[in-house]
Amino acid sequence: MNIFEQDGVTLIDVSHTVRDGMITYKGLPAPIICDYLSREASKAHYEDGTTFQIGVITMSSNTGTYVDVPFHRYADGKDLSEIALSSLAHLNGIKITVDQDITEIGVEHFVGKDIKGKAVLIETNWSRHWGADQYFEDYPYVSEEAAIYLRDQGVVFVGIDTYNIDDTKGKARPCHSVLLHHDIPICEHMTNLAALPAQDFKFYAVPVKIKGMGTFPVRAFGIVKQ
Repeated sequence: MNIFEQDGVTLIDVSHTVRDGMITYKGLPAPIICDYLSREASKAHYEDGTTFQIGVITMSSNTGTYVDVPFHRYADGKDLSEIALSSLAHLNGIKITVDQDITEIGVEHFVGKDIKGKAVLIETNWSRHWGADQYFEDYPYVSEEAAIYLRDQGVVFVGIDTYNIDDTKGKARPCHSVLLHHDIPICEHMTNLAALPAQDFKFYAVPVKIKGMGTFPVRAFGIVKQ
C-alpha cells in the first residue's frame, strides 16, 4: 500500500521496499536482513506472552531508494549528519513527466516550468522494470546541460525513478558533480511517481543522520492536501 489518507491530507509513498537479497545497483552487495534476537529466542528473557525481535541489516549505502548528499561526490562536502534537514523535508515539489521513449532528458523538459526553489521529481515510469535485468540497461538519465540548467534555475532537490541520474555507460558523472557541488541532494530509484500530482505537494526524503557517509536509503513521500 503506497497511498494513505489522514487528517485532510494524502501521503504518497514513492520509495521501494528494501528486501533481503535484492539488487539495487549492479556490482554492489545485496542487503542481508536477519534476526539478532528472534522472537522465539526472546522468550527466555521475558514473561510469558512477551516477545521481541531485534534485527540486523548489512547493506551498501546505495540500497533501495536513496539520497545522495555532497559528501558522496566530494571529500569536503556535507555528509548525512551535516546536510540541513530543510534540504530534505517539507520541500515544495514539482513533478516533470517525460515520454517513455526518451533516454536523454534534456533542458527542453524543464524550460518554462516553475522549478525555482522546488524539489524536482522526474517521472519516466522506468521503475516498472524494478527487479528485472532491463532496469539496469538503457534507462533514462539527465544530461549535463539539463543538470546545469536545474542548478542555475535554483532547484533545491532532484529525484528520478531510474537506475541513475547520470548515464553510467561512461566514467563521468556530470549530474552528480554539478548538483552535489551546489548542495542539491539527489534521490535515485524512486517509484510510484504517477500517484503524485504535477505540483502543489510537499516532499520528504530524509535519511538517517550518519557521520562520514554521503548516501543512505530514505522513505520518500509526498503530501497532498485533500
